[in-house]
Amino acid sequence: MKPQIQKPTAAFIGASWLALLIGATTYLAGLWSAPMQLNEKGYYFTILMYGLFSAVSLQKSVRDRLEGTYVTPIYFGLCWMSLGIALLLLMVGLWNAQLSGTEKGFYAMAFVLSLFAAVAVQKNVRDVAVFDAESRGETHGIGSRAAE
Repeated sequence: MKPQIQKPTAAFIGASWLALLIGATTYLAGLWSAPMQLNEKGYYFTILMYGLFSAVSLQKSVRDRLEGTYVTPIYFGLCWMSLGIALLLLMVGLWNAQLSGTEKGFYAMAFVLSLFAAVAVQKNVRDVAVFDAESRGETHGIGSRAAE
């Protein structure tokens, strides 16, 4: 049985994008103004980018599996492992950082907000694309036409 896709509301789409913008911008603004060496800033920036990519990739893999699209077990495992590694790298970096507890909490919360929001944005983008494709009569996935 094919799951029924409902189009997300404009409020949820907006809230998701706003949360992503707030989380990532806040994290990056904190890095910009932090009294850290450039290599430390690069470390935390790279962890944010890696975390965002791995969270979105994991969400897409989970969704693909739920919709019956084959996802190899090794890729699915790599998605989980990548997200775990990104979180572990952030924790190790913050544990060893010469920052106050509130600064460490600031980075951790901005990071988690960004990951959650990236997953919500990706889900919304996909739901809207599937909903629009189905409303146009496309039945073989996003972008392919049944008549072709």
